[in-house]
Amino acid sequence: MATSPPAGETNPTLADVGEFGLIARVTAGRTQPATTLLGPGDDAAVVAAPDGRVVACTDTAVEGVHWRPDWSTPEQVGRKVAAANLADVAAMGAVPTALLVGLACPASTPVADLSGYADGLWAEAAVAGVGVVGGDVTSAGQVVLSVTALGSLEGRAPVTRAGARAGDVLAVRGRLGWAAAGWAVLARGFRSPVAVVGAHRVPEPPYAAGPEAAAAGATAMIDVSDGLLADLGHVARASGALVDVRSAALEVPARLADVGRALGVDPLHWLLTGGEDHALAATFPGAPPAGWTVIGEVREGGPGVLVDGRGYDGGPEGWDHFRR
Repeated sequence: MATSPPAGETNPTLADVGEFGLIARVTAGRTQPATTLLGPGDDAAVVAAPDGRVVACTDTAVEGVHWRPDWSTPEQVGRKVAAANLADVAAMGAVPTALLVGLACPASTPVADLSGYADGLWAEAAVAGVGVVGGDVTSAGQVVLSVTALGSLEGRAPVTRAGARAGDVLAVRGRLGWAAAGWAVLARGFRSPVAVVGAHRVPEPPYAAGPEAAAAGATAMIDVSDGLLADLGHVARASGALVDVRSAALEVPARLADVGRALGVDPLHWLLTGGEDHALAATFPGAPPAGWTVIGEVREGGPGVLVDGRGYDGGPEGWDHFRR
């Protein structure tokens, strides 16, 4: 919960309140889950790790690269950055336990914006049942958020990208294509449909599905952050296998079909190559748990990814920051 500015400060900046004043504002009144043994305020946090192992991942988000301030509010940005990391923890079959946040920004950044980022981070952390346990603040020429997520395997083995084997079924849990469709709408200068645009601004990863898949015997799993085909490519290479996606098994939601017609885009392309929905894709030796949708299989050969038995010829298979 953001605090009110001091009397006389109607729109304070970071230069007005300082690093420690900002930290006090964005941590005041927050609650922590039981896994946080020591939260913000000391040299480091202490987080419970009952089975003696910690799953850890980090993502960095840069203003103008990962989000546009005219497209998303600071709170939406905070939620999106948190979700990207928490989904990676879930993709290992782990339960998220904590977030750490590094913030770099100009001194002229309004405190209201910074409080918004913090509100979003805390809100998404609450969805996953974790706390924001610490971090750092420094100066920079633009806003950069670097988030580290921690998780617990709860006694299970991690589900990596390297376990897919011929004969496994391929299944997904969560939305595909929505965030890409939202980006396409915003890029054309529109702000609706709200549900589609909202999917670009704030993803909805199925956090609980990762541990559920691990308990059900998933052989490989990945967070769909850069695009289904691109991310399945990581699984195929790590596993030395051939992954074949059945396009007919990918149901195109009516809302995405409507947007596709309006923009002249085949919506299946968004489902196959669009990232940032943070769905989970996994392989299983048998039927997946309820709620997962089978969309293909793992075959002998490869490594590689096919769509309906052939290589995909519809353009780039996903997002790459350093390739155009």
